[in-house]
Amino acid sequence: MAAPATPHLLLSPTSKDLITGSSFASPPSPTSTDPASPLDAFASDPVLSTFLSPSFSPADFSSAALSSGLAASRAEQLQDAIRLLRRHLRAEVLRRHPLLLSHLLSLRSASASLSSLPSNLRLLFSHLSLLSSHLSAPRSHLALSSSSLSSLLATADLLLHSHRLVRLSSRLLSSSPAPDLARQAELHREIRLLYEEKNLSGINAVDEEMRKVDAAASKLRSEASAVIDRGIAESNQNDVWCGLQVYYNLGELKPAVEGLVGKCKAAGAKSVAVALDMKAISMAGGGGGPGGVQRSGTPQLGGSKRAADALWERMRQCMEELHRAVNAAWQLQTVLTKKRVPFTQMLFLEEVWQEGEPLLTERVWDAIVKAFASQLKSVFTASSFVKEIFTLGYPRLFSMIENLLERISRDTDVKGTLPALTPEGKDHMVATVEIFQTAFLALSQSRLSDYINNIFPMSNRGSIPSKDQISRLISRIQEEIEVVRTHGHLLLLVLREIGKILLLLAQRAEYQISTGPEARQVTGTVTPAQLKNFALCLHLHEVHTRISSILSTLPNVASEVLSPSLGVIYGVSCDSVTSLFQAMLDRLESCILQMHEQDFGAHGMDGAMDNNASAYMEELQKCAIHFRSEFLSKLLPSSASRSETICTIMVRRMASRVLIFFIRHASLVRPLSEAGKLRMARDMAELELAVGQNLFPVEQLGAPYRALRAFRPVLFLEISQLEKSPLLKDLPPSVILHHLYSRGPDELQSPLQRNKLTPLQYSLWLDSQGEDQIWKGVKATLDDYEMKARSRGDKEFSAVYPLMRQIGSALSQATL
Repeated sequence: MAAPATPHLLLSPTSKDLITGSSFASPPSPTSTDPASPLDAFASDPVLSTFLSPSFSPADFSSAALSSGLAASRAEQLQDAIRLLRRHLRAEVLRRHPLLLSHLLSLRSASASLSSLPSNLRLLFSHLSLLSSHLSAPRSHLALSSSSLSSLLATADLLLHSHRLVRLSSRLLSSSPAPDLARQAELHREIRLLYEEKNLSGINAVDEEMRKVDAAASKLRSEASAVIDRGIAESNQNDVWCGLQVYYNLGELKPAVEGLVGKCKAAGAKSVAVALDMKAISMAGGGGGPGGVQRSGTPQLGGSKRAADALWERMRQCMEELHRAVNAAWQLQTVLTKKRVPFTQMLFLEEVWQEGEPLLTERVWDAIVKAFASQLKSVFTASSFVKEIFTLGYPRLFSMIENLLERISRDTDVKGTLPALTPEGKDHMVATVEIFQTAFLALSQSRLSDYINNIFPMSNRGSIPSKDQISRLISRIQEEIEVVRTHGHLLLLVLREIGKILLLLAQRAEYQISTGPEARQVTGTVTPAQLKNFALCLHLHEVHTRISSILSTLPNVASEVLSPSLGVIYGVSCDSVTSLFQAMLDRLESCILQMHEQDFGAHGMDGAMDNNASAYMEELQKCAIHFRSEFLSKLLPSSASRSETICTIMVRRMASRVLIFFIRHASLVRPLSEAGKLRMARDMAELELAVGQNLFPVEQLGAPYRALRAFRPVLFLEISQLEKSPLLKDLPPSVILHHLYSRGPDELQSPLQRNKLTPLQYSLWLDSQGEDQIWKGVKATLDDYEMKARSRGDKEFSAVYPLMRQIGSALSQATL
């Protein structure tokens, strides 16, 4: 059968084509003679241009024309446009008539050719169906063969991997005298990966082997855990690492480490709970049975002592358990920090820890601290017995905490490893017992303040404690210190509370001080008010001395804590007798001021040969003897005692002031004759005797005594000898300058004379000025003297003038 001819289209030429010689006439090209399109005119027209817009709306156009009132003109304009378009279309059809006619003939020829196309297509479809029937059988056979081959390959692969798994399983399960746990774990990991990656589940033999492998893995985990526990207990990091390597090879390092950390946390929390189990403590104290533990958490009557001992024993065991838990976590962390993955050299710690997370020891310690804080807070509110035991025995509790922290720090202080505890972690543990610390400090302060309230009741101002009561107070303070002596931080806290107690003592003592005229009188016998002030002074001095002695055995920081309070005690002690000492000093100074009523300018030997002391000196001696017998004998310690007291210091100051005051006014005496110098020297000897016997040993007064001893021979030196005399170094420059006035002419007035002041007024001014200011006053008198001498035409000055200028010049240079 011959194949049908291929269908094709025959476009027969028309008569027009024969005339023109072409099947299709080419479209005429536009020329400049073509009429212009009316659309161009429409585009420039403001009304007709809207018809060219794609969004033109007849309704909108009509509405706009009607609303503008130009509907008629718009309609006429549109009619003109329509006529224009029709003329243009007619002209275009006529101009392109030959072309349109040729296209019409071509369409008729194409229609005739397409009529034969359906029969040809049906023939083509029949041939394609025949070809498909010939090819389907080989294709089905090929697909079936490919499927069989794929099944055979998959089966062979399963058999191969199953065989390999069985061989690995036999190696894992084969017993050996000393199995390598890490290698066995590695085999298990390899078997597990093979089983999961190759999807060997469902094969009976393989599943049976996997059950044996999983049982072996459980045994490996148990043995690894035992190795780790043994390594931690014996501090053998190699054993710890062997156990961890088993878990790493099993692919379970992180869960295993988490489990070990959780075990440490649980052990610490459990030890705290067991230690503070009040029921167990009560039973240990003999309080078992019905009603063994009362509602307040207090053991039955008679069992408190045993229960307290049991509580402390449990706390000791708790500290041991906490140490073991933290040490175990630290050893685990240390091993993970040291060991690296063989191929990647990454630390094993990085397998279980991410940067920014708390370390293993920090997690364990935080859990322990939280458990400890929670339990202590619970028993503080729920058990009055535990609260009392831990409050009274807080130093012991604090010592346990300190020892625990010290042991952990010492045992984990290994070079190249991180310590188990951070400073913040230690502070958090110490903070857990602060609730008992506050109660302990409050109890300590309460005991001491109650005792002070008993010996210094506010309701009875005249009540003064006895010496025995003050001694017991000091003993109680010492007992409070001794309890915490070995605990640096707690010692400072207790000292702060003792400081408050000392301030309370000073406040109560200050309230008891008598300040009326009876406390200041020095002419009569000692009054009850003065005796009370004496007792207060001595009591406070005893407190100051003995507490200071205790502090000398403590660290320097202890003195810094109590120094302010002891300073207040010292100040109140001084205040209790300051007014009396000031009154005695004023009386002695008033006696010395009477020196200026004596005539030291008389000439002749009558006054010089008189062996009796001056009247003012006799009165001073009487006052000194009276002060010694009535007042100082009751304030100063016995001669056998060499201890320095507050009163001893005040008497020394008074004696030094008396000597200095005497020298000052002795230098102001003017005129001073030779006989007057002898009397003055005798008065100085009497003064030395009166002060030394009744006030204070003059040999121990230092500079004031040296000045007194130097002033006596200075009186008898010539002016020429004074300039180079070594005695001047023991005398203040003001004393030498004032004394030289007595050797100068009358017209060389002293500042006392120049300013018309009394000796008392001038002495008060001298007390408030320094040597440089005193020299300025002296220099003014020297300038006046120089001016007078020059006005008279004197060619020479008094012999004392250059010496006074020299002393003043040296003083000015020394103060620069």
